[in-house]
Amino acid sequence: MMKRFLTLLVALMLAGPVLAQGGPLRLTITDGVIEPITFAVPSFEAESPAAQQAASDISRLVVQDLAGTGLFREVPATAFISQVSSFVQPVAFADWRAINAQALVVGAVNVSGDRLTVKFRLYDVFSGQELGQGLQFAGTTAGWRRMGHKVADAVYSRITGEGGYFDSRVVFVSESGPKDNRQKRLAIMDFDGANVQFLTDSSSIVLAPRFSPNGDRVLYTSFESGFPRINVLNVANVGRQQLQTAPGEMAFSPRFSRDGRQVIYSLSNGGNTDIYRTDLATGQHIRLTSAPSIETAPSLSPDGSQIVFESDRSGNQQLYIMSANGGEARRISFGEGRYGTPVWSPRGDLVAFTKQNAGRFHIGVMRIDGSEERLLTSSFLDEGPTWSPNGRVIMFSRETQGAGGTSSMYSVDISGRNLKAVPLQGGASDPSWGPLQP
Repeated sequence: MMKRFLTLLVALMLAGPVLAQGGPLRLTITDGVIEPITFAVPSFEAESPAAQQAASDISRLVVQDLAGTGLFREVPATAFISQVSSFVQPVAFADWRAINAQALVVGAVNVSGDRLTVKFRLYDVFSGQELGQGLQFAGTTAGWRRMGHKVADAVYSRITGEGGYFDSRVVFVSESGPKDNRQKRLAIMDFDGANVQFLTDSSSIVLAPRFSPNGDRVLYTSFESGFPRINVLNVANVGRQQLQTAPGEMAFSPRFSRDGRQVIYSLSNGGNTDIYRTDLATGQHIRLTSAPSIETAPSLSPDGSQIVFESDRSGNQQLYIMSANGGEARRISFGEGRYGTPVWSPRGDLVAFTKQNAGRFHIGVMRIDGSEERLLTSSFLDEGPTWSPNGRVIMFSRETQGAGGTSSMYSVDISGRNLKAVPLQGGASDPSWGPLQP
């Protein structure tokens, strides 16, 4: 991979200005402002008559994915001097340099029956060299969006040095109806809001869905019995298992362990709320905290060794970290206001959280020792952050003042840039970003 392309990764991770060395590509950060890389994606070649529509759709989706990050800026087709009519023809780099396209993506699509194949190449225009080797993905015609996301992930990874996140899904709570009769059901979508599918009906209130580490199951809290209970739902067949609790106990805020075999969650019994861990195979419960305060919203570190959670043991909601086996906890939040819903980054270096202070809600991040707190958003009500698989983007729920209690979902880069709404019909809340699809 070219050093100048790797400069993007370095620049995104540093706080000051960074210039690419030894090449024409340059990315500069000043007070969090990044100059995007310019890229061009000519419409992919259709290698069979049946591939015409898919070739057009896939190439446009690649553009949408990359441009949607805020790290890339498309050179529109109206500016093209030359076209790419064949996947194997030599690239006229001078023509692409003339329109200041720094990266060029060339692709081809073939359709045979219901099978679809897409291949691509990525070029550094100013050096006139291909970045890595061309790749090929295969699937069904119905899954053309997945093929486009896979291409975009590969391009993103080669240019930034980070993993992609486009070929991923989000489970969330879909909301409909008036505030006094709000219907809530679990739904799943592509990361960009497409392909929405419902997993439950609206017969009972559902809250806080959470993906398993490999994306095959979803944990959520249901009020079907009148008390909050934790269910485990199989995404493929919508089969359901309920976490067993004693009468009168309320279980909520669940998350999977890193191996998917256990669940950590909050259990309220006799007015006291603590964090527990349950083995899904044996049903064995282990109590991890024992305090008169409220301990909730646990989230495991990527290596599974520690848990971050929220507690009011200091008098109001703050964030704490303890061993995954329980024991002494250390406080990590010390700013003004209240902190909640902590979520450990997939990279392990940051914790995202919801903060309430001075009548405003914020989504923020901090180091795991509590340092370098940064507030990424500010609104009437922002809450419930969830991380993209590569730890670059955070999705969350937002309710705007006067919206009648209806929430929408937004995403923001961890730099605080590129805040945008997730395009969905109706209300939506409680997102949980799953892993890249297998």
